[in-house]
Amino acid sequence: MRGAQPNGHGSQLRRHMPRRITVLLPVVGLAGVALCGLLVFGLATVRVGVLAVIIGVVAAVVPVAIVVAAFLWIDRWEPEPAKLLLLTFLWGACVATLTALLVNDTAEAVGDLLLGSGQGSRISAIVSAPFIEEAVKIVPVLLILWRRADEFDGIVDAIVYGGFSAAGFAFTENIYYFGRAFAEQGFGDGMSSGVVAAFILRGVLSPFAHPLFTVIAAIGIGYAVRLRGKQAKLLVSVCAYLAAVLLHSLWNAAATLGGATTFLNVYFLIMVPMFIGVFLLVLWQRRREQRIIAAALPAMAEAGWIARSEVELLADLNERKKWRRLARKESGKEAARAVAEYQAGVTELAFLRRKAAKDAKASAKHDDLLKVVRASREHAVRLATARRSG
Repeated sequence: MRGAQPNGHGSQLRRHMPRRITVLLPVVGLAGVALCGLLVFGLATVRVGVLAVIIGVVAAVVPVAIVVAAFLWIDRWEPEPAKLLLLTFLWGACVATLTALLVNDTAEAVGDLLLGSGQGSRISAIVSAPFIEEAVKIVPVLLILWRRADEFDGIVDAIVYGGFSAAGFAFTENIYYFGRAFAEQGFGDGMSSGVVAAFILRGVLSPFAHPLFTVIAAIGIGYAVRLRGKQAKLLVSVCAYLAAVLLHSLWNAAATLGGATTFLNVYFLIMVPMFIGVFLLVLWQRRREQRIIAAALPAMAEAGWIARSEVELLADLNERKKWRRLARKESGKEAARAVAEYQAGVTELAFLRRKAAKDAKASAKHDDLLKVVRASREHAVRLATARRSG
């Protein structure tokens, strides 16, 4: 799935959409997300104090920057729209966090009432939190699949959006945990207590914990996109969600019920192998994307849609990057952006040509996308020529 439409082609299409969709819904959505964010940070401030929240924000920036950079690396072949990635992150940081906070606090109160004081927190951590948090974090993936099903290319798209939602969730959660650690024990005395110990545990040892859980559910949704039957799609998606819930519950149980030895066993024997497995899957999917694009390029050059000299440049990410840099150096930033739009359009067209043989909707979209690719190439060439002439 790709982002900007070059030369206003996408904007021309959007002008025909009702303004309640193009203007009202985004405004209402952003207002809702902002309100949730204010409520979350307000609650955190009340619980741990302003200074502790500030310390928590500073400490939480480092791990979230690493996680977001990792998902942007995954997303290099066919970059997702920046605004959707930002909204997905904000959903996780604000809406998903507030929803989980309210439900988990309720579950904790009910658990204390039914099972005795102190038991509610265990019920919340092991039962309520995994089910609710994984459900609300995966919502953006489902919404994007619903609204843009024709552009949803499967596992990689699902991983990226699921990862961004979970990164936002982990960011806000880390602010609270780091802030609480500072409020209770200050910076601490090393590994045993305080915000330094919390940072080592959550920011160094497990920054990918929440993203890993959500990515597992997202992989199931991405794989289900390729299946034909509705029952098969639903079964695979539900099983992946339950797997994410189970892994999340096991992680929380190890931290809540077990001692240091139990936690380390779960960490090294289960979490680390799962992380490595998901990482290898990502590498395989990236190479699969490259093979799809490389296989489609010769036919596109034969049809005259791209230049033959561009086939090798478009088949390799490093060559694409060098091309953009050269365009920026010789013709300026706008030319570099035009080249990036052209590269993204060629990528989407390559994926679409693969779908077109099986999907009538993809075949119908082919001609429109081809016009966009041609227009973006003409725009890039025109900018380069104008710069040289000048």
